[in-house]
Amino acid sequence: MLSEEEVKGLLVETKAILEGHFLLTSGLHSPLYVEKFNVLQHPEYTEKLCKELAARFKDQNVQTVMGPMTGGILLAHEVGKALGTRAIFTEREKGVMTLRRGFRIAPGERVLIVEDIVTTGGSVQEVVDVVKKAGGVVVGVGLLVDRSGGKAEFGVPKENVQALLHLTVPTYKPEDCPLCKEGVPMTERGSHHLK
Repeated sequence: MLSEEEVKGLLVETKAILEGHFLLTSGLHSPLYVEKFNVLQHPEYTEKLCKELAARFKDQNVQTVMGPMTGGILLAHEVGKALGTRAIFTEREKGVMTLRRGFRIAPGERVLIVEDIVTTGGSVQEVVDVVKKAGGVVVGVGLLVDRSGGKAEFGVPKENVQALLHLTVPTYKPEDCPLCKEGVPMTERGSHHLK
């Protein structure tokens, strides 16, 4: 079993944990950013992390692993491979998280949801809603990194939410951000380019 320190070491080694002044997808600002693709670009590390997530749910009779596009696709694939299950993903259509590409969830189907980084939990909650709307059963949520400080809720029992790393990082509303007040410029990151 990988410890949180080993997971953090892997993320630091691959420069997946970055320091600076970042605008998060949630609209919040943070002095720390996790660039998941810096670790996910290495198949051997992705496989290692996903095997660890799979091990935590091996006795849950998972039938399908599902994650939100984009990082969730890689995680669902690798966790599904480790569990010997199907792996699918959700994506947004006109701003609404949905199943496309012929993917379906059968009533009663046992689904494990996986995601890379959670700050507010909004995307995962949308995936949970997709599963429930289809009549599926969410058996758990597996996360690479939970940076919500334990605040993210998914409507599943806490013991069924497993994160490989809990990272408590301050986040600020733009109007309350001390980095903005100090005039620290935003740091470019990932596929989101500042305007």
